[in-house]
Amino acid sequence: MDGIDLKQLTLAVRTIAEEKNLPEDTVVEVIEQAIAAAWRRDHGEREQLVIAKLNTNNGEATVSVGHEVVEEVENEINQISLEDAKKVKKDAELGDFIEEKTEQATTFGRVAAQTAKQVVLQRLREAEREVVSAAFEDKVGEVLNGTVQRVEPRVVRIDLGNATGIIPASEQIQGEYYSPGSRVKVLLKEIERGNRGPQLILSRASSAFIKLLFEKEVPEIETNAVEIKEIAREAGRRTKIAVTSNVPGVDPVGTFVGSHGTRIQAVMNEIGDQEKIDIISYSDDIETFIKAALSPAEVQKIEIVSSKEDDKRAKVFVNEDQQSIAIGRGGQNVRLASHLTGYELDIETAAKPAATKPRKNIEDSLLSAVEDATE
Repeated sequence: MDGIDLKQLTLAVRTIAEEKNLPEDTVVEVIEQAIAAAWRRDHGEREQLVIAKLNTNNGEATVSVGHEVVEEVENEINQISLEDAKKVKKDAELGDFIEEKTEQATTFGRVAAQTAKQVVLQRLREAEREVVSAAFEDKVGEVLNGTVQRVEPRVVRIDLGNATGIIPASEQIQGEYYSPGSRVKVLLKEIERGNRGPQLILSRASSAFIKLLFEKEVPEIETNAVEIKEIAREAGRRTKIAVTSNVPGVDPVGTFVGSHGTRIQAVMNEIGDQEKIDIISYSDDIETFIKAALSPAEVQKIEIVSSKEDDKRAKVFVNEDQQSIAIGRGGQNVRLASHLTGYELDIETAAKPAATKPRKNIEDSLLSAVEDATE
């Protein structure tokens, strides 16, 4: 056979299956799809429904052209009426697939052979990804260990051992440098299914990644002694975490920080020292919570403007010297506090106390009295 050695392909089925960690049936199916594509390229028409069958015992293949049984034929290339279908197969029904013109697949032209090769490579890649996605299905939402494989302009490719995932630019920590070969922790955010097969989407920038890192460092979370209530994060810059205690006498902030700051430092070692982490106490009282969320700024007064579920707003009054601290560089502090509390926060300066009239000097009063008396 010109360009395609079916016997050689058949012998290679087991090797391909082992190398790609795929079932042999899947590999045979891929080869059959390639033979069908090659035959269609040489002998058929683009829209034809071509089915190929490979005999793995002798390496021979047969090809048949099929038609779908429909009520009204719109495309004669791949459809057949029920009336005509019954002439081929007596018990044919609507929706059936009628195979006709079965013949031995023997020779293919050079272009058809090239088409077959492309189909094999593409379909094997897709099949591999499907197997990988099935293996990682139950790992979505977990932190995995990986190695930086390749750094590209828009994505970083991470080797996860038996699969490769990508960190898109939106999921990378801003300003972080990824060095090929270096070890890295990543969150498996989702398995994205597109035209080119499933893709493992990884993240280091999500709030969930920070939460999982703390869960590893703070065993009291597992016993429910303390918990993370809210997280607001701008990866590579700042993170605010609201924590609470479910056990009387347990300091939630101190528990998360750890003795001499060891626990918070362990998390920062993973995400980089350029990102600051503020751990604050959560409160059911919204005014108390907003005050804590805006730390390190000192708040004078809070006025809740609206507490409707879809329109939560509050005015926050601070002294003039605290305004820039409350807002933060580029509005970061108030932005994160708003995200953390769920309230849109408007920072305003507190009104200065009205100035009292200065008391007149006692000498001035006496002088005035003397002047009045002498007039």
